[in-house]
Amino acid sequence: MNCPFCGESRTEVTDTRPVSGSNCTRRRRQCRVCRKRFTTYETLHLTAPKVVKRDGRREPFDADKLRRSIVMATAKRPVSEGDIDALVERVELNIMSVRKQEVDSVRIGQAVMRELEKLDHVAYVRFASVYRNFQDVGAFREIVEGIGAAAPAENDSQLPLDIDE
Repeated sequence: MNCPFCGESRTEVTDTRPVSGSNCTRRRRQCRVCRKRFTTYETLHLTAPKVVKRDGRREPFDADKLRRSIVMATAKRPVSEGDIDALVERVELNIMSVRKQEVDSVRIGQAVMRELEKLDHVAYVRFASVYRNFQDVGAFREIVEGIGAAAPAENDSQLPLDIDE
């Protein structure tokens, strides 16, 4: 690690700590030449598989793109940034566990839907409407009824979905 102040490559680690709530390590360093201190953060980066889209295109997995779609689904919902980050991390670990060079976008969408259904029903329906490309109100009704037919929500903070007037 080069010193950000003088560019020297000889630095020493004076303290190492895990960052709570993430897969990150904080390292406090000191330059051996100018003696200034600085902090670095170390994260593990695995090679993600390519995503095979429905039309056959292949593109690199992009956790930021996944996060943006989840943020849109959870907009104006009582879902914290920490909940979103944890959800993205769980889906990303799910994808990495495949141990293949390619993963279908369908698998990613299903993993997100499973996680969103546990987190927030409205966000789940929003995501599903785009992911499943709903064409009419009947598709919405079907997915909402599926939520209602499931066991009572584990998350008591969620309001029940009721489509009857």
